[in-house]
Amino acid sequence: MSACFDVIDGGMGNTIQDEGRYGFRHQGVPVSGWLDAHMAHAANALVGNPLHAACLEIRGLGPKLQLRQGQTRVALAGDITATLTRASGLRQVLAPWCAFTMQAGDTLHIGAANDGCAYLASASGWQVQASMGSAATYARVGLGGIHGRALQNGDTLSNGDSGAQHHEPSKKALQAWTYADEPMRVMLGPQSDHFTPEALETLFSSNWQTTRAQDRMGVRLSGPRLAHIHAQASDIVSDGIAPGAIQVPGDGQPIVLLADCQTMGGYPKIATVISADLPRWAHLPPERVVRFVEVDAHEAHQALLAQQQLWHAWLTQIRPYAEAGWLDVDALNQSNLID
Repeated sequence: MSACFDVIDGGMGNTIQDEGRYGFRHQGVPVSGWLDAHMAHAANALVGNPLHAACLEIRGLGPKLQLRQGQTRVALAGDITATLTRASGLRQVLAPWCAFTMQAGDTLHIGAANDGCAYLASASGWQVQASMGSAATYARVGLGGIHGRALQNGDTLSNGDSGAQHHEPSKKALQAWTYADEPMRVMLGPQSDHFTPEALETLFSSNWQTTRAQDRMGVRLSGPRLAHIHAQASDIVSDGIAPGAIQVPGDGQPIVLLADCQTMGGYPKIATVISADLPRWAHLPPERVVRFVEVDAHEAHQALLAQQQLWHAWLTQIRPYAEAGWLDVDALNQSNLID
């Protein structure tokens, strides 16, 4: 039997996301999907899901969910905590990076994502009707997720048949998945020739600050003006855009594009954030300082390979554990009861 949650409070900016919808950019439909795939994969791994299962992406204040029926495991990944109130009235403070079991009548109240992005996974994945082959929410046109929008009070969330999950031990990560606090690596172009040499030097020598003008589409930065070679160079014939592109409109202030970015645009792109660093932009609330450093294609590829190796090493550190307030016989039997 699938588990069914009632949304008591939808929180702010929380959407169902998965890997995204591919093959439709030529029709003007963005890929969308997770802002941070590694963290979403971590949440899924903790509840024993396939890594690609849909998660709830938490971008602000988390939701309050009550399990109406069934029994299931859920897990949080990110800098975030929650409170679980059992049907009996017992309250538990829940840390991220471990799975925990909910039964009918239990209420989960999730706090704010402290660094701008966290994920909630449920056993067998959140079940919503696919749009163009994906559950990802693209709210600008009402596509995917729950009616194409963020979670709201009164919604219902269901997962798949989680019966098979009941006999697996709960899992816990030995440490959080984190990113190094280093300059954002970028490759110049494709329109870096639209900017003065001084602008290119400024891009790499200056501190940039994230602003409140940010969402799943992109992050606008504040800093010294990046000058175009002439006024007309601030506009180009619209061409293709992908997440990671750094557009610079006429005001000279860069915009880093994210998962929900448009597929075409007419502002020149001074540089592109490499794939290994793109997830970090999901964790930059307003007024964070950012610096850039230039790399070439070989360095970008090596950075991605190194990150994938770190991720697989992290995945091997997930271990069974006994949940507080819940007797998990399978996890108990796998424990060393002598020492």
